[in-house]
Formats: sequence, C-alpha cells, structure tokens
Amino acid sequence: MNLLFIIDPPEELKAYKDTTVTMMRAAERRGHQVHVCTQPALALLGGHVSARATRLHLTDNDEDWYRADGHAERRLAEFDAVLMRKDPPFDLEYVTSTWLLSAAEREGARVFNAPGAIRDHNEKLAIAEFGRFMTPTLATREAARLHAFIDAERDVVIKRLDVMGGENIFRVRADDPNRNVIVEIMTQAGARTVMAQRFIPEIRDGDKRIILIDGKVAPYSLARIPKAGETRGNLAAGARGVAQPLSARDREIAEALGPALAARGLLFVGLDVIGDWLTEVNVTSPTCFREILDQTGYDAGETFIAALEQKVAR
Repeated sequence: MNLLFIIDPPEELKAYKDTTVTMMRAAERRGHQVHVCTQPALALLGGHVSARATRLHLTDNDEDWYRADGHAERRLAEFDAVLMRKDPPFDLEYVTSTWLLSAAEREGARVFNAPGAIRDHNEKLAIAEFGRFMTPTLATREAARLHAFIDAERDVVIKRLDVMGGENIFRVRADDPNRNVIVEIMTQAGARTVMAQRFIPEIRDGDKRIILIDGKVAPYSLARIPKAGETRGNLAAGARGVAQPLSARDREIAEALGPALAARGLLFVGLDVIGDWLTEVNVTSPTCFREILDQTGYDAGETFIAALEQKVAR
C-alpha cells in the first residue's frame, strides 16, 4: 500500500516515544510505502484535494529516524489510505483540515480516522454518550454554573476542550482562594466553554490510556502516574508511564465503547480511564504505542497496520 500520514513537522517528532513513528515503522516492515505531509500542504483545487507529500524511509535510530526521498503533489485519492495524525489543538485550522479530508473521501480517498467522526467526537465531551462510566461532569461557559458545581462537588478538575498533554488543566477545591480567577481565565470571562469533573483520587495510581484498534481492546494500558506534587496524569506534564494489564473495569468500559466507535470510522481510539471512570475519548492522534512496546513487547503498531490492511482490502 501507499500510505499518507498527515503529521506535525517530522523534524519535531520524538521518535523514541512517538506513536506515529511506531506506526510508520510497522508499515514499512510490512512492505508498505510511507509518505508524509503537514496540514499546510493540504489544498483543494478544481474540486480535487491534494497534498505536497514526501516519501520517507524509516530507520531504527531514534535520533536519526528517517530519510526523505523526494516530494510530489498528489491527490489524496491516489493513496491506498490517508492517516490523520496531526496533534491538537483542535482549532479552526484542524476543523478545516477535516473538511478537506471529507472532500477527499468524496473523491474516493480512504481516511482514518474518518474526518466526520473526528469532528463529531470532541475528546472531552464524547464521554457524555457513555454516562454510566462518567464521573459527575459539567460543560459550560457560565461562571455561576461552574461555581455551583465546585460548591457541590468540593474538589473538581477544570479543563479546556481543545488541547492536549495536560495543558490548561486546573484542580480547584471549594476553599481555593484562586477559584474566581481560575474560572475567569479558563472561561475567558464567559467566552469559552470548559469542562469540570469531580476530582478522582485514583489519579495517584495513574491516568490509564486504553487502546482500541478497530473496536478491539489491546491487552495493556499505559498508566501515566503524576509526578510528585502534580495531579495531571500526562506524559507531557512529567508523568511516568507504566504499562499494565487491563482491569476488569477497564475491559468493561473498552468493550462497551469499542464496537460503536469502530462503526463510526474510528479505527484507533485512546480511552482515558482514572480509577473506574472514563474521562476522555481520544480520536485525533492517540498515543502510547511505543511505551507499551518497550515495556511489554506488545506491538500495537503492527496490530494497527494489520487492521488498516483489512480495512483497505474490503
């Protein structure tokens, strides 16, 4: 297959932990050609969606992980599969890219994850569909509602809806002297909707990333354990990743969500679970393949590319 990965600039990827690099290496090992482009390279002209794509050859050296082998403008429909792996923020440019990818689908391109499904599943708000697995949660831009929620729950986490990696996440207790300013800043004085959730003490044991590939759950999660003095279980915020087998509750949540999400065109989903509670459904560029591979030997990249092959062959 000829595969196109839409990514952040390749020179910015950290191959020693990057899931997309793990995918690309698995694809090349299985005999497929790997091409990449960035968001600005996407364009619509004359009804056709194309991209300036670069052919890559992968190495096993994490410090020098690829060789570029020529550039060409190609229609997305010419590739066997297009993989949207651009990191958030999920801003208007990200949405615009999904519109272009939907146009490419109408030309016959096979895009994973499906751009319409990416648009329809905000990674924070998507948990509302699965309320039985959700801790008490509020989404609002109104300060009064947020303050009432804080007063009722006593200890909450407030986060923005469009970022990743632990950015713009605050833990706020009812007696926090900074709660007013936190609410003002996070909502931008009522201009931005945010999410508040009851604080889950089990974060001390890690924010577990559970991998779904074509609706099927991987055998290991990656528990991202906050560093001392932190409550954010994000690797980008200094958390320590520990691969571990799934608990019965982890599997219950994953098996309940997996088939429905796969049916919507979400080939790869990363569920976030703290304790017994679902907190996020990640569909833009989920991660943790490499950490799980290094610690357990389970190669989710191989599993993913095999699932992709089956999808394209249908």
